Amino acid sequence: QVHVVESGGGLVQAGGSLRLSCRTSTHPLRWYDMAWFRQAPGKEREFVAAISRSGSNSAYTASVKGRFTISRDNAKNMMYLQMNGLKFEDTAVYYCAAAYKTGESTLSAVTSYDFWGQGTQVAVSS
Repeated sequence: QVHVVESGGGLVQAGGSLRLSCRTSTHPLRWYDMAWFRQAPGKEREFVAAISRSGSNSAYTASVKGRFTISRDNAKNMMYLQMNGLKFEDTAVYYCAAAYKTGESTLSAVTSYDFWGQGTQVAVSS
């Protein structure tokens, strides 16, 4: 079982930027398709972005396209989410998730991921 840990959350003003990081331990990051999800108070966990194990393919939910960038460095066992132009509605707990395998039609589903981090809080003030 892989251990997944997020970091980098915090409080930022609207229009600001944050970079979230996710690292894996016990097993190499390169074994997994990876994603970021988020969950706001009173709402269901939702897909934000995903990246293939090689890093050659990525996908985003419509509301963050053009503002967020997902990337990974397999040599460092690290994945990142660069968030620019943050909006109040981006406020949520952000989770890093790892999957043995996802497909184009399943990469945005919570149930497609096998391992989850504890989450990191992102708060955007308006």
